[in-house]
Amino acid sequence: MVFKKSEINAILIILLLLIFSVITGCSSPKTSTAKNGEPPVSSSSSAPKEIRLGYQVSPNGELLAKALGLLEKKYPNIKINWIKFDSGRDVNNAMASGSIDFGLVGTPPGSIGIANKLPYKVYYLHDMIGESEALVVKKDSGIQSLKDLKGKKIATTFSSTSHFSLLGALKAEKINPEKDGITLLDMQPPDIYAAWKRDDIDGAYIWQPTQTKLINEGGRVIVTSKDLSKKGIVTGEFGIVNKEFARKYPEIVKGYISVLDKAVHYYRNKPKEASQLLSKELGLSPEESLKTMKQIIWLDASQQKDFFGEPEKPGKLAKILKDTGDFMAQQKNISSSPDLATYQQALLSDLYK
Repeated sequence: MVFKKSEINAILIILLLLIFSVITGCSSPKTSTAKNGEPPVSSSSSAPKEIRLGYQVSPNGELLAKALGLLEKKYPNIKINWIKFDSGRDVNNAMASGSIDFGLVGTPPGSIGIANKLPYKVYYLHDMIGESEALVVKKDSGIQSLKDLKGKKIATTFSSTSHFSLLGALKAEKINPEKDGITLLDMQPPDIYAAWKRDDIDGAYIWQPTQTKLINEGGRVIVTSKDLSKKGIVTGEFGIVNKEFARKYPEIVKGYISVLDKAVHYYRNKPKEASQLLSKELGLSPEESLKTMKQIIWLDASQQKDFFGEPEKPGKLAKILKDTGDFMAQQKNISSSPDLATYQQALLSDLYK
């Protein structure tokens, strides 16, 4: 077969185009640099298109990471969706329905979630709770101590760290709410604040920033979670991640831990700047925000190992969850509390080897 010159030229052009496409397809794209000076993680088959985070307004590292936009800077090609919840109970419900990937809960709702076999794992302990949660009563209520709560209306969010602390405080003083005529009301923080302003309640065991708002409107503190921790009534806040998400995207989980660690160190190095950022999230002044931030113990990545332990050697967190679960079972919040090994298995301890 004889080819014309024009046909030969056309064939050569096609061959050149094919060679060029192969070369460019095999070459690596250039990596850009994010605003924080670190190379951003590119979107690929090993990364999700969206990360859905169920957060709570708590003065901790996660809220600061949100305020700083650290996750958005680390993953500029992934949609970051922050979804606000009022309590850990709501976060548990969202996890159960599969509507979030990451969430934040306190030790009581976390122990309930593990006992009820919700589809999540624990990947990070954000903080241990101190004065950031407390029983606040109205100054004119006549309440001077826990024994004065008889016949009073006290609000809290059931199955929360505050609820756990309140019940623990009453038990330590041998006070039975039912027998002693104490009315415990289940309310979310916004509802507690509204009820306080209407004089519908005499007091509330609640966390920040609602606690500060109650104090600013004629309240005073009777007992704090820091006081109770000295009696063995310990509470904290930790991060949970959907099991399937953690299985599919382990590097994203590790990446988010690095983001949280960065936020904690930002607070430690620049507390005033951090309080200014969180004041917008908390709805408090920078001075009030800094005070609330100092009322919890912030934990970084290097402090996680002691709490997470190992499968054969459970850490502090599994034991806290077990004790909490046992108490919640006594209070009929769950039918039964599983063994220590079950709580330990719910922790992603391999992240901190």
